[in-house]
Amino acid sequence: MMTSGVSRRAGLGAAILTACGAVAIAAGLGVRVFPSVPLAAATPVTFTRDVAPIVQAKCQSCHHDGTVAPMSLTTYEEVRPWARSIKDRVVRREMPPWHLDKTVGIQKFKDDISLTDDQIATISAWVDGGAVLGDPKDMPAPRTFHDDEWTIGKPDLIVSLPKEDVVYAKGPDWWVDRIVESGISEDRYIKAVETRVSKPGRRVVHHAIATLIQPEDSRTATDRTGAIGADGPILDVNDGTYLSEYAVGKYGETFPDGSGRIVKKGAKIHLNMHYHAIGEETPAMVSVGFRFYPKGVTPTHFITDVFPHENDSIDIPPGVMTRTDVYYRLPKPARIVSFQPHLHMRGVAECMEAIHADGSHETLSCVDHFDFNWHVMYTYADDVAPLLAAGTMLHLIAIHDNTTGNRRNPDPTMWVGWGQRSIDDMAAAHIGTEFLTEADFQQQVAERKAQQQKVLSSGQQQ
Repeated sequence: MMTSGVSRRAGLGAAILTACGAVAIAAGLGVRVFPSVPLAAATPVTFTRDVAPIVQAKCQSCHHDGTVAPMSLTTYEEVRPWARSIKDRVVRREMPPWHLDKTVGIQKFKDDISLTDDQIATISAWVDGGAVLGDPKDMPAPRTFHDDEWTIGKPDLIVSLPKEDVVYAKGPDWWVDRIVESGISEDRYIKAVETRVSKPGRRVVHHAIATLIQPEDSRTATDRTGAIGADGPILDVNDGTYLSEYAVGKYGETFPDGSGRIVKKGAKIHLNMHYHAIGEETPAMVSVGFRFYPKGVTPTHFITDVFPHENDSIDIPPGVMTRTDVYYRLPKPARIVSFQPHLHMRGVAECMEAIHADGSHETLSCVDHFDFNWHVMYTYADDVAPLLAAGTMLHLIAIHDNTTGNRRNPDPTMWVGWGQRSIDDMAAAHIGTEFLTEADFQQQVAERKAQQQKVLSSGQQQ
């Protein structure tokens, strides 16, 4: 869908409001309307007592020396010069990087790093009150950081590039494919996996994607290349099996108990890196860490990275906003584990909805202020992860802004289509999916309904 002028923006705003919640394109001016922030209490807000605990919990993991963040925020002296900028970013819910619309869809996630309304109000009141220090005795103990630790815990196996790549100081984007032996001497089931880039390399790596090149197994070619492996891992011998991705803002994946992926004896790891030059030669080392289930333990479900995408119909003329629709029909019953939008520099929003067999639409999640600098995977809490019947259509609605109003737009005078470069664009999503048997699906639906009824009854008794 593409329209133009003031009517174009008003129409697009209505479309996003319908599908994606509270992104508003007001009066044709492209102004986002954000949720109101509750007023803070009358007690003066200080850094040491009120703000420092929030900054420690929600900001400092990225904002400390030696990370990719542009500034450290570990002390009052470091935070104070940025006070008004911090207020602006948190009120707009741009920081911390958790860009979901909080008014629609599922709102219960694992590892939610977003601020509550009360926390935003506290930071706002602190800045408006002069950003005072407060009593130094109220300052919490400083955090200790372990940047070399894996987010999945200590890996059982680490596989790395034979040697680091050195990205030139100046030049075009560089795509590199490397194939590395895994050293796996027997089939193992993966409980958690993470792709990591060395500290220096994080400045030049846009993404690093790890897939498995599995040896032939006993199943038919149709089984290996189609999403039909509900009773076992889905393998694609030609293209490899998706493992994990490194991108800014994305961490390792730890699968729900009883779920995982398989790495076959003799498998190889295919690493695909997208590098960009930053003005100085920069080394980059990429590694993949695995945590395995104990030997003899076989997961009952396997996590598949479903990646619906649209290449041919992306059409983003100069100076306009466009909508691209992407569809994927679930071939079997499924449990949706996670959602990660994938757009490029002109991407501003993406929603995922389920279109059920009866024609009804259900909004699952909507990222209403997508930021290309942060590729966040939103992992649903186990008790709310969508359970969808076979034949359900997953529908992605991607919004691109090629106007001067998009401050991240590298050139609003250029036509843009699909492409691998950051200045090209995409409409896609990584959707972590467990394909289920019909019997398993019905059992999980029944268990979910029973749990919901239990919670409802408990609430009524109170």
